Amino acid sequence: MIRPLLSLVLSLVIGFPAWATVSESHGYAQFGALKYPASFSHFDWVNPDAPKGGMLRFMGMGTFDTLNAYTFKGTSPISTANFLQYGVTGLNEPLMAGTGHYDPSGDEPASSYGLIAKSVEYSEDRSWVVFNLRPQAHFHDGKPITAYDVAFSYRLLLKEGHPQYRTSLQEVKRVDILNRHRIRFVFKRSGNPLLILRLGELPVLPQHYWKDRDFKATTFEPPLGSGPYRITQVNPGRSLTFERVKDWWGEKLPVNRGKYNFDRVEVEFYRDSHVAFEAFKAGEFDFYIEQQAKNWANGYRFPAIARGEVIRAEIPHQIPTQTQALFMNSRRAAFAERKVREALGLMFDFEWTNRALFNSSYLRAKSYYPNSEFSATGTPEGAEWLLLSPYRQQLPKRLFSEPFAIPQTDGRGIPRETLRRALGLLAEAGWKPSGQYLLNAKGQPLQFEILLVNPNLERILQPFTENLASIGIQANLRTVDRAQYKQRLDQFDFDMILLTLPQTLSPGLEQWLYFHSSQATVKGGKNYAGVNHPVVDALLDKLLSAQTRDEQIAATRALDRVLLWQHYTIPNWYINYHRLAYRNRFAFVTTPPYTLGLRTWWLKPTENAR
Repeated sequence: MIRPLLSLVLSLVIGFPAWATVSESHGYAQFGALKYPASFSHFDWVNPDAPKGGMLRFMGMGTFDTLNAYTFKGTSPISTANFLQYGVTGLNEPLMAGTGHYDPSGDEPASSYGLIAKSVEYSEDRSWVVFNLRPQAHFHDGKPITAYDVAFSYRLLLKEGHPQYRTSLQEVKRVDILNRHRIRFVFKRSGNPLLILRLGELPVLPQHYWKDRDFKATTFEPPLGSGPYRITQVNPGRSLTFERVKDWWGEKLPVNRGKYNFDRVEVEFYRDSHVAFEAFKAGEFDFYIEQQAKNWANGYRFPAIARGEVIRAEIPHQIPTQTQALFMNSRRAAFAERKVREALGLMFDFEWTNRALFNSSYLRAKSYYPNSEFSATGTPEGAEWLLLSPYRQQLPKRLFSEPFAIPQTDGRGIPRETLRRALGLLAEAGWKPSGQYLLNAKGQPLQFEILLVNPNLERILQPFTENLASIGIQANLRTVDRAQYKQRLDQFDFDMILLTLPQTLSPGLEQWLYFHSSQATVKGGKNYAGVNHPVVDALLDKLLSAQTRDEQIAATRALDRVLLWQHYTIPNWYINYHRLAYRNRFAFVTTPPYTLGLRTWWLKPTENAR
């Protein structure tokens, strides 16, 4: 809905031209139009009349030492593997739903709809946004959610929250409380359509609860929430119990119809995946999201499968796959030289690993954005070429004339030609053979540590270390506990790590966190490789200012290409489907292309009646 008369009033208040158009809508699309109109009653991929009731049991992987998910200190449940996919988190609700990790959209790449906010208003040049809050929205203690809580949340997260919030919110110039149910964010610069989506993802924290508490401290006291579930039992580090909030204020909203159908959700945490899988086989919990190809191929021959009590499903999806790779810490002298990083990548034999260890289940990742239209392919052309062309002097010449390629093997070892190429690159970087080692001009050997948190990765990476040893490089595997691992990551105290970076349907500010030079020294940040490159910074600016989907795609492809040619990582592998095993007690409509959608499942009526 367009509100031109409002333009005149607001032009006097915040100084934009009186002729400018102001839009008000039930949702917001970064690019193009929303799929669902203001009159929509539910999403297409849910059952709006799904029965409520019953209990869901799922597993957490690892452990937790705090229930505050918004700070730098400690490990919260949502930071453990797969937790967010189950759809029951205990997080505070955001202003809007559809982007971010709270309640991702199933069938739109970059759209959100009102949750705490019933509507959103914004200027044509995207220089400000107003969120109109629902008067009926309230926290679990009955106190209403107001614009004062929104402003408090913004300031608290900006000052004391995890560094990711400081980066996401830094483009806000001013926050104005217009009344108890209207709040305006004025931006430092116009033309940033993504920022409205990110502000819509802002979790709204209760000011009256947090104002006299230490927000940075770890806690096992369940923080006051506002969503469909509340935490009712906590066994520190081991288990959580959620119960559905009766008469929840948001239950009948279009964005929530058909979701959050279980009365009770129990979560048991396991530190060992083998123990967890045996517990699943024994019926201790209901879902198992499989991470190991070998187990997926060979581990599902137990009686419950044969009896049809457990269903094993491969569910295709169109979700941009997370970036999984061996990240080299370029802050360390050993990895500061691009040629060294490229040489190390040549020594990883994916084809052998996939055949011998993964039952040939995976595809090789050749992009930071696998399984998406954001992957750089071929040579630069069109809009991508125009973005890269001004930086010819700062980029490898081959970037413009050759597709980025990762050498393949026949699965029986690294070819001699590849070994010679790796040794040649290392020699150019100053590392020469001396006896059984590679030494630099100071007589120091090329050696480093690969830091791990999952002991199952040792058998996967051991062949890689043996390949490195064959050309005189000493690489040692070291597995540590999760607390030490997190501490070392937060301080960038590592040489090489294997980890994943979550990717989204609409790349934006998270890419700034991952790759911008300003984040290379931010403790607790996510620029693990220490990327510090002026062209990367410039392309990130282009990405964040994209005005159309085509511009966004071109900027992300250009970014992908530059990162690949700098060899900050050794890309791993991915699959383009969900591997899910579950008890045959549940029903669902469909699995949409952009989310697993477990939050929409329900207990079959025969099971609910028991």
